[in-house]
Amino acid sequence: MLKIMYSLLLCLSVSLAAQAGARGHTYQVDITNLTPGQAFTPQLVYTHRRANPLFTLGEAASDELAQLAEGGDTAPLSALADGFADAVTTNGVLLMPGETTSITIQSNPGRGLLTVVAMLLPTNDTFFALNGVNLPRRGTKSFLAPGYDAGSEYNDQDCANIPGPLCGGEGYSAEVSELDEGYVHIGNGFHDLGDDVLKPQRYDWNNNVAKITVTKIR
Repeated sequence: MLKIMYSLLLCLSVSLAAQAGARGHTYQVDITNLTPGQAFTPQLVYTHRRANPLFTLGEAASDELAQLAEGGDTAPLSALADGFADAVTTNGVLLMPGETTSITIQSNPGRGLLTVVAMLLPTNDTFFALNGVNLPRRGTKSFLAPGYDAGSEYNDQDCANIPGPLCGGEGYSAEVSELDEGYVHIGNGFHDLGDDVLKPQRYDWNNNVAKITVTKIR
């Protein structure tokens, strides 16, 4: 009889653990735009266990990241993350300077990494990112994110090569130029390149560009 009761209790504990794993933990992710003149394209957010870095400084950006950094397209990176992430979502908000937006996302117990990424507009190929940071075990945790340059497009600051509501130019281009840096690096902002380009007086930034606050709510 004791063996039967023990077996039942064991099965119950395994069942509850499985349910807990299925439910996972829920987090609220608040994203604040700290720039004076840049907008953030819709933000891609995903949780994961394995250290799958979105990029490595000093190395070439993946094609999926280049598509986001040049054109704001989250679909290729979302499809890539689907292969290993616990949850993947895109917040379809164009986040303007000084604004904050919120999104909720789940993570399975023991899988405590978060990645957040979006393009800055208007830029050629600048993005901000949290590159696989640890989720809080409890309470709230805040992060500051700099602007990164994907190095996949020359920073001519010309609206013809910048998408979005302000410029309406070309987004991602697979063409490689000898003027491209060729590797991901810290973004160095806007510069005065002449009268025919966007001006740093309005669109420049001085890192960091985003604040991300993560709160465990369940």
